[in-house]
Amino acid sequence: MNRAIVLLSGGLDSATCFLIAKKEAEEVFALSFDYAQRHKVELERARSLAETYGAAAHRVVKLDLPARESSALTDLSRDVPRHALGAEAIPITYVPARNTLFLSNAVAWGEAIGAGDLYIGANSIDYSGYPDCRPEFLESFERTANLGTKSGVEGEMTFRIHAPLLRMTKGEIVSKARDLGLNFALTSSCYDPAPDGEPCRSCDSCLLREIGFREAGLRDPLHRSPNHRE
Repeated sequence: MNRAIVLLSGGLDSATCFLIAKKEAEEVFALSFDYAQRHKVELERARSLAETYGAAAHRVVKLDLPARESSALTDLSRDVPRHALGAEAIPITYVPARNTLFLSNAVAWGEAIGAGDLYIGANSIDYSGYPDCRPEFLESFERTANLGTKSGVEGEMTFRIHAPLLRMTKGEIVSKARDLGLNFALTSSCYDPAPDGEPCRSCDSCLLREIGFREAGLRDPLHRSPNHRE
């Protein structure tokens, strides 16, 4: 059986990836992470997405990062930048080695259950400057996965890193998600949402999401009113 694992954060990109994987694999598993992120509402959305779209199983792995103060996403004493998209080459919302840790967990689970196809919603066009979203990183990690596992060395299974959104614009991603039937209201992209999950509409991730919906000519159902928090 062709099995796949999708890194499912609960955001727009990972949800789109999940639906793509559902079309390409016979059985799709969802993998999410609790790393004490300030936007923990995304885990609720990930659970809803996995249930709604039929994940074979959904694991939420708790990660104890060694230096939470190194990112504004894990250090609540630091402010998430507002209206600052592109202001820094690598913004303070970067979490050290996050995708390396995520993909390593996916490889370990994949080797255990025979799932060699790993999906990640990385994007190298409209993104915030994270180095672990670049194609060079993903290609290198795929080689590492096949060199550092029993399955890869003995030829029992080949790991393949799929990043179907890698070279798509945000508008193209939103359009693809619509075509796949994604319920956008089940997703959360904001780095600093309100307690009820309402997006701030001014962090990098919110701004990129807004660009995507505008380019696709669609209304974002998460924007319930013209007013937003600053």
